[in-house]
Amino acid sequence: MNNIAQTAKSKTMSLSTRTKPKSVTRQGGARGKETAPVDTRPPIKREYHKWRSTRLDRDMELLVFGHAGTKVLMFPTAGGRFFQYEDLRIIDRLRDKIAAGHLQVYCVDSVDGESFYCWWAEPKGRIQRHMLYEEYILQEVFPLMKILNPGPPVISYGCSLGAFHASNIAFRHPHLFCKLCSFSGRFDLTQHMNGFRDLLDGYYDQDVYYHTPSHFIPNLRDHNILEALRRMDIQIVIGREDAFFLNNLAMSTALRKKSIPHQLHTWDEEAHRGYYWRRMTDVYV
Repeated sequence: MNNIAQTAKSKTMSLSTRTKPKSVTRQGGARGKETAPVDTRPPIKREYHKWRSTRLDRDMELLVFGHAGTKVLMFPTAGGRFFQYEDLRIIDRLRDKIAAGHLQVYCVDSVDGESFYCWWAEPKGRIQRHMLYEEYILQEVFPLMKILNPGPPVISYGCSLGAFHASNIAFRHPHLFCKLCSFSGRFDLTQHMNGFRDLLDGYYDQDVYYHTPSHFIPNLRDHNILEALRRMDIQIVIGREDAFFLNNLAMSTALRKKSIPHQLHTWDEEAHRGYYWRRMTDVYV
C-alpha cells in the first residue's frame, strides 16, 4: 500500500467533535449566572493527515474539513502552516457550506522556509525546492483528494504568498481546477514591490519563467491550456493600498489580452490581513 492510500485508510483521525462548542457559565452579579450563547450549528467533519512525502523527503501534514462537495485546495500565507486558515477563522466562515456538503476544504502545509524564504540557499535551489512542492501537491495531495472525494472539481485558494501558490498551480494546470480565488496575491516573485524583496535575488532561468504567472501567461500559445483557462472562474481581489496592487493590474491586463475571462475586485485600503480575507471568503468562495 502506498503512503497516500495508507494515510487515507489508517492514519486519518476524525476530529469533528472538536468543533462542538462548550457552554460557558460565568457569574452575572445581581442577575446570577449567565450562560454564553451556544453555537447550535451542526459540527463539521475534520480530519488530520500526515505522511512522509517521497518528493520532498520530509513529513507533510494537512487538514480536511467536510465530507462532500466541491473541493477547495487552500495554500497558507508565507511561512504559514496547514492549520492557519482554521486559526484565522476562515474555515468557520465556510462552515455552513461545509456542513451542507457543498464544499470540502483541504488545507495544505507549506515549505516556503525551504524554498523562496530560504535565504542561505542558492536561488536555483529555491526554485527547484518550490518545483518539488508542486510535485507533492499534484502527485501526492491530489491522489488523496481523489480517494476521499472522487467526483467534484477543485477550487484553488490562497492569500498573500498563498495566492501566488494557488494562482501559479491553477494557471499551469488549468484542467485540474474550476475556480481560482486569489486574495492579496503576488504574481511575480522576481520584483521588488514596495518593501517586499525579490525572492530570487536577481536569479532568472527557464524554471523561474514558467513559475511566474505574469511572465508566462502573455506568451501562452497552447490552445488547450488557453481554453481551459477561459473556462475557469478566476476571482482576483486586491486592496488599493496593497504593495502588490500594480502587479495585480498587470496580471489582469495579461489575462484580458489573452481573452481569459476573470474578475478583478479592488477593495479600499490595504486589505491584506485576516479580517479582510474572511470577508473576501464570504463574497467570492
